[in-house]
Amino acid sequence: MQPQPLPLEEARRDGAENTQWSRPECQAWTGTLLLGTCLLYCARVSMPVCAVSMSQDFGWNKKETGTALSSFFWGYCLTQVVGGHLGDRIGGEKVILLSACAWGFLTAATPLLTHLSGAHLVFMTFSRILTGLLQGVYFPALTSLLSQKVRESERAFTYSTVGAGSQFGMLVTGAVGSLLLDRYGWPSVFYFSGGLTLLWVCYVYRCLLNGEDLILALGILAQGLPMSRHTKVPWRRLFRKPSVWAAISSQLSSACSFFILLSWLPTFFQETFPSSKGWVFNVVPWLVAIPASLFSGFLSDHLINQGYRTITVRKFMQVMGLGLSSVFALCLGHTSSFCTSVVFASASIGLQTFNHSGISVNIQDLAPSCAGFLFGVANTAGALAGERQVWCLLVAPPPCLPTPQVPQPCSATPVGRGECRPWSWQGENPATFHGVHFSDGIPQPP
Repeated sequence: MQPQPLPLEEARRDGAENTQWSRPECQAWTGTLLLGTCLLYCARVSMPVCAVSMSQDFGWNKKETGTALSSFFWGYCLTQVVGGHLGDRIGGEKVILLSACAWGFLTAATPLLTHLSGAHLVFMTFSRILTGLLQGVYFPALTSLLSQKVRESERAFTYSTVGAGSQFGMLVTGAVGSLLLDRYGWPSVFYFSGGLTLLWVCYVYRCLLNGEDLILALGILAQGLPMSRHTKVPWRRLFRKPSVWAAISSQLSSACSFFILLSWLPTFFQETFPSSKGWVFNVVPWLVAIPASLFSGFLSDHLINQGYRTITVRKFMQVMGLGLSSVFALCLGHTSSFCTSVVFASASIGLQTFNHSGISVNIQDLAPSCAGFLFGVANTAGALAGERQVWCLLVAPPPCLPTPQVPQPCSATPVGRGECRPWSWQGENPATFHGVHFSDGIPQPP
């Protein structure tokens, strides 16, 4: 006989259902967050797009330019856990709005502030670190928001749609940013991305958020986030779960492969096929990734609605996003045809978007009440490992690009094998401890 859910647990689940978005609200927020993710990446890649022009204006060498570029991740890795925890406490939408307001203003003001001091490199390095700090809270807060507001049967498509904004943002900045750079100089790229972000913030504040709720959230922050028994994160119990470590391992592997391809794919094509056109390998893989991300979310939710177990669907998506994408990445380094290489690169990057319907929503299923915190932990590990791999390749470039992705199928094995067997707490007799839901069916004291 299976244990019955506790009355407190039933009350929490009923409360969660009452606070979930309606279908029109979900559609409005999905489109808005898609645009927000796009603008996040527009601001993030403004500096890389303008790096050559800025280095010429300020007299930077390659090492100094690399320092300014890489400093973004020094800040990005530090606020993942904080952003997730704040999202769990005061609401992910409020964390996203506040951080977007700050990074939008900083991006738009960068050209003006740069000329106030002669130490251009120091200022740009500090600016990139601060931008990383502000943007580091975005995805953990987004995970927290969707875990609380979106139904489980619609969660994968919603997250994959919002996640497609990252590829869309890189394409927008690569295309529009390049035109602005050629015609008006590098400051126009920062004005463009920062200004659009501030307009997006105004829209969200006026049309989607309650101003009183935002003021209340600021008041909670000012009080130092007082902790109650039901809002404390049970660190020990959380990290004793094998499923938690499997989630961290999968996120680490997916982040490593993404950062390596993002950073080194252009160099790989330029050195292997020096006569090829840059716009082909810089644009085509990311164009493929957008519909692939949408398809993965649609397929995941469709399979769940057809009666397949959530656990089975999540595993399938993760094996596609880690295992199969690695096969194409490994093949990429063993072909002498430019067209075939573009196909392999596009397939690898496109299949990586299946992670949006795998590990990204698995974390929301695993611990809905602290999904932001858990995603922050996993994404911190992934970002640190990914940047370490990028720098290792910078010091000792491998004979072919995909070599560092070999561990991917190994990290997918625990998910595909079922060692993290029950991923979803809904309908799986969830356990609870201090408000955190676990899904291994083992009852814990409330």
